[in-house]
Amino acid sequence: MVRTLMTRLWPVEAGNAIVRAIALVVAGSLLLTLSAKVQVPFWPVPMTMQTFVVLLIGATYGSRLAAATVLAYLAQGALGLPVFAKGGGLAYMMGPTGGYLVGFLLAAWVVGALAERGYDRRVLTALPMFLLGDLLIFLFGAGWLATLIGVEKAWVAGVVPFLPAEALKIALAMALLPLAWRLLGRGSQP
Repeated sequence: MVRTLMTRLWPVEAGNAIVRAIALVVAGSLLLTLSAKVQVPFWPVPMTMQTFVVLLIGATYGSRLAAATVLAYLAQGALGLPVFAKGGGLAYMMGPTGGYLVGFLLAAWVVGALAERGYDRRVLTALPMFLLGDLLIFLFGAGWLATLIGVEKAWVAGVVPFLPAEALKIALAMALLPLAWRLLGRGSQP
């Protein structure tokens, strides 16, 4: 059985798998929505906690459940629910932030797959796991933005201003996951 933080906190047992999965997907998509709406004053641009939540969902849920959660969130947005930072709908998803939204899905799955292999349990392995997840988000985000405004402008507007906030969020995630495992008595063992 794949061991993630969530399977440790809420084990899959006979009869609870579907209810558990639905509850976690709903909770995760709500948390993603909240993280998109809250803006924290930061330099040089205000930050949301969305990338932090995507990385944490991946690390705590595992690859399949994390991907299902982000897919549910994206589906809600595609249906027009105002789950994104400034609205919802297909037109919003095709706008400047659309690539970041796609990156969320891949990052959640990759971070989840690495967490299933125990990368979330030690600071030295959590750091590259979260860096890779964040890199995927910005690769897709800036890549899509570049098709709209050009590569140089996408780099200057879609990556550089967010680097200080991303470093802070990665440091926080990198500290929280191994700490959670230690508190649960799992240490660094998968």
